[in-house]
Amino acid sequence: MKPDTDSASDNIRRRAEQLRRSRKAPAYSPLQGLSAFGVVGWSVALPTVAGALLGLWLERVAPQKFSWPIALMLGGLVVGLLVAWEWVARENRNAVQPPQPDEQHTDD
Repeated sequence: MKPDTDSASDNIRRRAEQLRRSRKAPAYSPLQGLSAFGVVGWSVALPTVAGALLGLWLERVAPQKFSWPIALMLGGLVVGLLVAWEWVARENRNAVQPPQPDEQHTDD
């Protein structure tokens, strides 16, 4: 009867560990999706607008044959898209990665 009690205790231990992990995991909120839209939007909008404003200033200070506002606006757009891409990738890694156990269980 020893193998039956070991497998039963192992099952109980595994279920208890799963329950402990699920209780520690934060619950999903629909507001998280809304906040993701906000973070991505601001990550793209701020560098784009900042580039346009800097371009307008440079247009007065150092005029060139090309348009400073358009060039820097496109540069800000690229920077904003890279920042948003990295943020989304990091959030995806955090969501997909399983939670790590706090301590190692050793049977001595």
